[in-house]
Formats: sequence, structure tokens, C-alpha cells
Amino acid sequence: MDSIPRVTAGGAAIPVIGYGTWPLKGEACAQAVATALACGYRHLDTAAMYENEAAVGEGLRASGVARKDVWVTTKVWWEDIAEGALQRSAEASLARLGLDQVDLLLIHWPSKAVPLAQSIRALNDAKRRGLARHIGVSNFPSRMLEEAVALSDAALVANQCEYHPHLDQSKVLAACRRHGIAFVSYCPLGRGSVGGVLKEPSVREIADRIGRTPAQVVLRWHVQQPDVVAVPKSADPKRIAENLDVFGFSLEEADMRRLSGLARPDGRVVSLAFAPDWD
Repeated sequence: MDSIPRVTAGGAAIPVIGYGTWPLKGEACAQAVATALACGYRHLDTAAMYENEAAVGEGLRASGVARKDVWVTTKVWWEDIAEGALQRSAEASLARLGLDQVDLLLIHWPSKAVPLAQSIRALNDAKRRGLARHIGVSNFPSRMLEEAVALSDAALVANQCEYHPHLDQSKVLAACRRHGIAFVSYCPLGRGSVGGVLKEPSVREIADRIGRTPAQVVLRWHVQQPDVVAVPKSADPKRIAENLDVFGFSLEEADMRRLSGLARPDGRVVSLAFAPDWD
């Protein structure tokens, strides 16, 4: 039974915990995906750039879980978001996944070389062609998200961005909520870097007090926020199961504020050379 809560946005209903697959590859990826689905995950996150879509599709088929019960997201790399290239990338992703359609197709990163109007037009065309049930973006700061919403004929249902207690994303969250867009958190545990979110004394104190792991506390912080989805990644079967087990408890508002208060100016983990100007 699918008991995972969902965020509704633009006609989409997105499971609030997804299974992130980067940087898994090959048979290890396929096995991890099958394990995640056996644990109860119903949301898989991949991308053309991850070079693991074929393995994700293999894991989905091996799991025995019906395709209609699993939300599948993939993304078009920033070098392929021009008119024509985006649609070809989406078609190639479907071929690798072995699917007729994904549930969500995202522009992985904006491109400074391709006008936003062109890439959003191509994204809408991919949806019209039936390549994706829903469309959205990733790594869009608030002002770029506002522009994308204005340019898009179809609803943009998600903006997938880095988010964890070390990184304040209040401006992007506010922009998403203004437009009824789900905020999907990647690196939701901070990847253990930038000082280590999971090693923060306040995170560990809360975890000890309520009998949960630090990762469960941080993931609960994500999904307890309105319209936030988190996509943690692990190849360890025990951690895969633990990361989904965040619905049998809740955090006190004081603890939510403590975790949000951990944000720091150097908290961003992912900022590549082609990244946009962040909020």
C-alpha cells in the first residue's frame, strides 16, 4: 500500500520522500532501486547526466511494483535545453529508462547560453508530445523561477534545489509557494560536508531525545515544512529503509526553528561554474 504523503502542485501529487540515485551506476544502482521500492519508496529521481537511467529502469522492472504506482523524475542537462535538443534528450531518457513517459521532466540547470524563453517553450513541447506528465525546473533561484512561471503555458510543478539546515532557501521557498510549486530538496542531508549537518550538536541532541537517527531528524525537518519533498540517496539497505521511516513521529516547532537556525553563509555544497546567481 502506498502510505507516503504527497505534495500536490499543479495537478501533480509527488511523494514527499523520493529515492535519489546519483552517483549510483550499473547493477549497484539497479539493485538499490529495487531495494528502495521493496522498502516502500514510490518516487525515483534520476537524470540524463547521472548516466544511470537504464539501471533505474532495470531496478523498477525488477521490483515488481506497478509502473503506475511509482513517480519517476528525470532531468535534461543544461547543455541540451535548446529547442529540439531538449526534446531529443527527453526521448533518449525514455529509451534508456524503458518507459513511455516520465511523471516529471526537469530542466536540470539553467543555461546562460540559451534564452530561458526558448528552453521553457521546448519543455512545454515535450509535455505536449506526451514525453512527461508534468514539467518543472531545477537549480532556479527565485527571480529566475518567477520568469519561468511567466513564460510557461503549462504549470511548473517543481523546483529541485539544494536544501538542508546549513542552507537558507527561504527566498526560493517563498517563490515556490507563491506559485503553488513543490520545492524538491536535493542533498537534503548536506552530504555530510561543510562541517557536517548530521554532526551538528543540536541535530544529535534532538535525535537522542526522540530515539531517531540524525538523518531521520533532518529528513523529518524537510517533509514537515509545507510543500517540501526530499530525495535522499544511500546505497546501504539499512539506511535506505531508515530514510523512509520519517512518518511515525513529528518535530516540535522549537526543534524545527533550531534546525532552520543552523543556516550559514558558507552552507552551500553544490555551486558549479555554470550555476546561476543564487539568492
